[in-house]
Formats: sequence, C-alpha cells, structure tokens
Amino acid sequence: MRGQRTIIRLLVATLVLILLASTPLASAAAPNRQDQKLKIAFSVPGLQFPFFVHMMDIAKQKAVELDIELVQLDGKDDVSTQTAGLESAISQGVDGVVISPKDVEALAPGIQSVIDAGIPVVTIDRNVTGVDTLAHVGADNVRGGEKQGEFLLQLLPDGGKIIELEGSVGASPAIDRDAGFKKAIEGKSEYEIVFDQTAGFMRDQGLSVTENALQANSDVDVIVAANDDMALGAAEAASGAGVDVPIIGFDALPEALQAIQDGSLTATVEQWPGKQTSGAMQILVDFLRDGRQPVGHTTLIEPTLITIDNLGEAERAAEAGITPSGTPVGTPAGTPTTSLVRGELANSGSFEPRSLFVSKPSNAVIRLD
Repeated sequence: MRGQRTIIRLLVATLVLILLASTPLASAAAPNRQDQKLKIAFSVPGLQFPFFVHMMDIAKQKAVELDIELVQLDGKDDVSTQTAGLESAISQGVDGVVISPKDVEALAPGIQSVIDAGIPVVTIDRNVTGVDTLAHVGADNVRGGEKQGEFLLQLLPDGGKIIELEGSVGASPAIDRDAGFKKAIEGKSEYEIVFDQTAGFMRDQGLSVTENALQANSDVDVIVAANDDMALGAAEAASGAGVDVPIIGFDALPEALQAIQDGSLTATVEQWPGKQTSGAMQILVDFLRDGRQPVGHTTLIEPTLITIDNLGEAERAAEAGITPSGTPVGTPAGTPTTSLVRGELANSGSFEPRSLFVSKPSNAVIRLD
C-alpha cells in the first residue's frame, strides 16, 4: 500500500513538472524570435491617398532592410474594410501590426482584437483611443497646425477672413491640426474663420467645398487646408473663381511642392512620413526579435513649414524634381525662383523647426526633430 502511494506521488509530481514546462511564464516581457522570418502587417486607411501610397512604399523598402515579410493592407477609406484587414492579419498568423487607423475610436475594437490575439501593435501617423498599443510614432500634428496658423499671422499681420478645410471626421490628424491652427489664432479678433468644413482629405471634395465657400465669401483672404490634396482642390476652385489668395496645405506631397514652386500654393507642412514609417517598423521588429521595449510609448516628430525658400528640405523634393538647393532640376545656379508669397513676405526664417526633447521614462512622449 505504501508503495502504491509513493508511485502515485511520483506520477503527480511528474505531471506537475510537465505542466509547468509547457506553460509560458506570465512575467515574460516580450517574444524573442530571432530564428524565424517575421511577418508584419502594414495597414493604411486607403491607398487612394498619395500620402499613404508613399508610406506603403517606404514600408516595403524597410521590410527588405529588416528582412521581414510584409503583408500590405489597404483600408479603402472604410472602417469596416480596415477592420476586416486586421481580422485577416490575425488569421494569417502575423507576428506584429503597424497601422494608421482611419478613425481614432472606430478602429479601437479591431486593434484590441489583434492585441488580444497576442500580437503587438504600433500605430503610425494616426493614434487610437482606449487601446494599450506597444507604441505610437507620428508627427506632432497639433504643432503642425500651429505652424500653419503662425505662418498665416505673418502673411496677414493686419488680420483677414479665413476659409478652413478640415480633414476626415474622427481622424486624429484632422482633429489635432484643427486644434493647433485654431490655437495659433485664438484671441485675435482681427482673424475670422468665415467658413469651416470638412473636405474629407480628398481633392475632389476640396474643390467642391471651396467652390461653395467662395460663392458665399468672395472677399476671403486666405485658405488653410488640413492636407495637400484638399489644398490642391482649393487652388483649382480659386483659380476657376478668379480668386488669388494664399493657400496653405499639409503633407508636402511632390505635387504640392511643384505647386509652391509655380505659385498656385503658398506653403505646406512636412510631417516626415518616411521617418514615421521606418521608426514604427524598427520599434516593432526590435520588440519581436530582442524583446526590446520602446523608450517611450509615443514618439512625435517635429513638422517643418515648407515654402518657396526651403523647398529642397522636403522629404520628397527629389520626386518633385527639386534639388536640395530648392531649384528645379536643370535650373542654372542664380536663376531667380518664385518669391515666398508672390513677393509679399520676407523674414521666413522664423519658421525653422524647433528641437523638443524631454526626459524619457517608459510612458514619455518623445519629441524629435
């Protein structure tokens, strides 16, 4: 009888050891997958937007550099489609997800389902609310909106009437850029926003919305748009209506840079999408391969105001056929170019990017040039 009890105890002890060996430790900080080919999903709101096409191109280049498999997900400017893409990523067994969510709240459940499946998520460009992601990398869109406003104050020192085209409802860049712009002109009664409406970050809507705005506000002094596509649509509407006013965009698309060069746009804001994309993917891969936690959850990149005076600084200047000096490719040295605002504005040097650095605990917001 005693021998039987001993055998039973040994069997129970053996089973406990087997269970312990097969159960992952809850305290494990992060995966370590150095010996396998990582599969990363990269999701954008919609590839009909040139900005996100550029981001996806950078992601493909970075995937080659990091030696990972990239799963490209196009949200087609639809919350349900982007959410379905996340579900597909889970079923494909991806190791991680980098996503620019179309909506800060509507994509939260889909992103949470990815995290619940044990897959780390890094948001890029656009943040998401109420979800504990691994990290966020993006431009400081509030600061970018402020730079639009500060530039406008210098354009129109005596005040003026403003048409503002906002981005997609619910998109964090649209919310932040609008907040930053309005902050810059807050309390200055000589500046009046006479028309303020979303144009969905789309060029055709920028055209139609601006046409309607100009019909009711023919004496407007400036147009401010939350992205370049809307700004380019606004420029077409202004030209058609015979209205010649400064137009300020956001994104520094190649076509916008060319438009600044020919005078149909006045300025744009560079938010460095290449830095955002590369940084987000590097954070995710470092975590998956080495268990390296990001220094701070949120990394914000300082935007740069781009005018005729510093076109060559833009990330995509070469695509626009612009040399680092800011002149078109093939332009002889010393050839004059279009002035900053049709010859009306000087002293643009006050809009150099700020360097913002803070201490870096794990929950810090890190601000970079």
